[in-house]
Amino acid sequence: MNILVSACLLGTNCKYNGGNNYTPKLLDLKRENCIIPVCPEELGGLPTPREPCEIQNGGGKEVLEGKARVMNKIGEDVTANFIKGAKETLALAKQNSCSLAVLKARSPSCGCGIIYDGTFSGKFKEGNGVTAQLLLDNEIVVMTEKDFE
Repeated sequence: MNILVSACLLGTNCKYNGGNNYTPKLLDLKRENCIIPVCPEELGGLPTPREPCEIQNGGGKEVLEGKARVMNKIGEDVTANFIKGAKETLALAKQNSCSLAVLKARSPSCGCGIIYDGTFSGKFKEGNGVTAQLLLDNEIVVMTEKDFE
């Protein structure tokens, strides 16, 4: 099976602060599957490192509908980058016949079920990141590293 996995979870330094979210438990997936690492934010044209970003006034669904925006901590609108990265990630998923993605929890791109609330206060809200939502809308199962704890 081909599985999309957030590159930061595999140890790639593509996290907003230049680090990663290495999750050793995900290496078990490599034993019997083909892993396709992705960073939707980099695919959307954002640099690493970059300012932290959060979705304001909704979640990924609302961003894709044009009803919410992704803003970085210094007030720049990066919505277009997040949408582009989501579309590029979906294209990779389709090219590689992926039916499963394991993405970074709480991320404005990759979070599934719970994301940061848009206030940069460390609080959460229900919702999906932009990429997670687009993948779900295209019948790709989305999990996070939290599902492997």
